[in-house]
Amino acid sequence: MAEGQTKLEVATFGGGCFWCVEAVFQRVPGVLEVTSGYKGGHVENPSYQSVTTGETGHAEVVRIAFDSEKVSYDELLDIFWRAHDPTQLNRQGADVGTQYRSVIFYHSEAQRVAAETSKARLAASGRYRRPIVTEIADASTFYEAEAYHQNYFDNNPNASYSRFVIAPKLRAIGLE
Repeated sequence: MAEGQTKLEVATFGGGCFWCVEAVFQRVPGVLEVTSGYKGGHVENPSYQSVTTGETGHAEVVRIAFDSEKVSYDELLDIFWRAHDPTQLNRQGADVGTQYRSVIFYHSEAQRVAAETSKARLAASGRYRRPIVTEIADASTFYEAEAYHQNYFDNNPNASYSRFVIAPKLRAIGLE
């Protein structure tokens, strides 16, 4: 690879509301693009309104394009674990439903192994009293969320959700 080129890879994570997860990964050096969307369900071309019913099977997720020469998939996994509570089944804080489940969608066998290894290491660490419920699944079709969901925190820094949920999370993991 010539100098100056990027080694582009893709990761997909769900850890509650995609606005939070998006804001976290947008601040990671080496992450080139973060797109909010839906994945893991049985309905084609879902809308936010349909996903919020919990009947589509989709989770709110972010698709992350990253330069693996600058940030590794293992480093992204570490940030993912710190950015949410992986012991909460189908919820994060006040956001409740299967669409808010903790999930890692892997795009290769190497990502699957890394995700399972990382999850097992975290479970054995004693950091949590409850079991980790994060799902690890093969990447299915990604459906991009509506435009008003993209770059939510940056576009709406004074919104209540941004000030009281996202900003404290960014501070807690050192990504303000």
